[in-house]
Amino acid sequence: MSPEPFGARLRRAMDERGPLCVGIDPHASLLADWGLSDDVAGLERFSRTVVEALAGRVAVLKPQSAFFERFGSRGIAVLEKSVEEAREAGALVVMDAKRGDIGSTMAAYAETFLGKDAPLFSDALTVSPYLGYGSLRPAVELARENGAGLFVLALTSNPEGGEVQHAVRGDGRTVGATMLAHLAAENAAQTPLGSFGAVVGATLGDLSSYDLDINGPLLAPGIGAQGATAADLAGVFGAAVRNVVPNVSRGVLRHGPDVLALRESADRFAEEIRAAVEAA
Repeated sequence: MSPEPFGARLRRAMDERGPLCVGIDPHASLLADWGLSDDVAGLERFSRTVVEALAGRVAVLKPQSAFFERFGSRGIAVLEKSVEEAREAGALVVMDAKRGDIGSTMAAYAETFLGKDAPLFSDALTVSPYLGYGSLRPAVELARENGAGLFVLALTSNPEGGEVQHAVRGDGRTVGATMLAHLAAENAAQTPLGSFGAVVGATLGDLSSYDLDINGPLLAPGIGAQGATAADLAGVFGAAVRNVVPNVSRGVLRHGPDVLALRESADRFAEEIRAAVEAA
């Protein structure tokens, strides 16, 4: 029997737990704020606390791979354990690794995070398409085979992204719009939600010139510390707002290491986002 697609599992998780993704971003300054050492022991304590606090109640957890990789093999071991425990507790895991390459190298990245028996198997992976969307084909195919998903960088919130993503191609479409069109094609026959989503910043303002109706999820960083609010979502995403997965990292994580405070913050964000989506 084929595994249930990521898009279907994500839709159910968002409906049941609220449309919220919380990042697991153990950068040095946040470890210090929590009173933890900037080493593997601090990393492990931080990650375990976030998973314990949130994996049983939020729809999605999104570990940022770089903050684990900087500690070498022991950091990767912590990441493996965090992914395993988060998924066992019912959260979907989006691995924020932003991988992108060609041919056998892209296939190896896909196996690392989307191979069904891989230690780092995640429900979805962030990927960069800027070697050409077709370079992502190994990841698309393996994700589809194993019931996983992808989030493709399309319209990111960092100011540098515009020089590539807003560049106009010969056919008159921007590069970002081209990525959205590719994703809509991937999701054409998927219900209730496609498994191939886009990363679109919640801080970008009016995006009505872009067709965000890709029948897939829109991972939206920028809520909280970056300045966007739940009330901004309808104005940015329009009719596609129900498929938005807002990502909050520092806005929740700054309340640690208190488990109850982390939960209360995540619950508050989830409720604000749910109310804003329902009112749109």
